[in-house]
Amino acid sequence: QVQLVESGGGLVQSGGSLRLSCAASRKIVGYYTMAWYRQAPGEQRELVATLTNGGDTKYVDSVKGRFTISRDNAKNTVYLQMNSMKPGDTAVYYCNIMELGAWGQGTQVSVSS
Repeated sequence: QVQLVESGGGLVQSGGSLRLSCAASRKIVGYYTMAWYRQAPGEQRELVATLTNGGDTKYVDSVKGRFTISRDNAKNTVYLQMNSMKPGDTAVYYCNIMELGAWGQGTQVSVSS
């Protein structure tokens, strides 16, 4: 069983940046597809970005060119760099290992206009 712990959320002004981190409890980050999801109040959870073990990345259209998913295998950590943030990015962000169905507890991101 693997545990995922997200951090780095907070309140930022529109146009600002945040970097989310997701630390895994064991050496697993470079072996599976890692993903970031988000869920805004009253809405379904949305897949934001994925990073395969081969290094391929995909993004939902609304964040393309603004968000970047990356990983540090030595630290067992996945990151989500969020730039040019918008109020529509406000949500709880979750880290996920797709093949294992493992989830973190989530971290709140709020963007003020």
